[in-house]
Amino acid sequence: MVTSPVVNTYPLSSYTFGTKEPKMEKDTSVADRLARMKVNYMKEGMRTSVQEHNHPHILLLQIGNTFCKLPGGRLKPGENEVEGLKRKLSSKLAANSLQPNWQIGECVAVWWRPNFETIMYPYCPPHITKPKECKKLFLVHLSEREYFAVPKNLKLLAVPLFELYDNVQRYGPVISTIPQQLSRFQFNMVST
Repeated sequence: MVTSPVVNTYPLSSYTFGTKEPKMEKDTSVADRLARMKVNYMKEGMRTSVQEHNHPHILLLQIGNTFCKLPGGRLKPGENEVEGLKRKLSSKLAANSLQPNWQIGECVAVWWRPNFETIMYPYCPPHITKPKECKKLFLVHLSEREYFAVPKNLKLLAVPLFELYDNVQRYGPVISTIPQQLSRFQFNMVST
């Protein structure tokens, strides 16, 4: 009998949420983001980014009233994936005065952007020799209690897996597949 990896999860009531100074988005639209990505690609090559998710609720950052993204983001050239993810998580979710001990688990998904368009694939198309972005999603194990502080211009959402499932229109093709990516894990809800 094959056993699934176990992920301990805790009730949302175990966590405290606050705010910190705004962190301005570099782009005002998807088109601006793709244009900036193209400029950066010319300077640094393929973009590498990491994203965070954990337990039966996925933490998402909401920008404005509609656009949601996973906490995480672009790595510095040559930066270690795990250390870069910890840096991005602290930048987006941690209070300025305290740094959580982020427990980065395994990579659960890899997405590829073959060109400077919005579409991403869960594989690198064979005819693409120079992909423009590789986005990796990692499982992050949260401690039993945590304090999250997000920039005032963002909203932290805890979205249940069932809401993400097959909801491409609301969350996009990457976030909406997280339930499938996590289906191989067994979730252990720990009551506090």
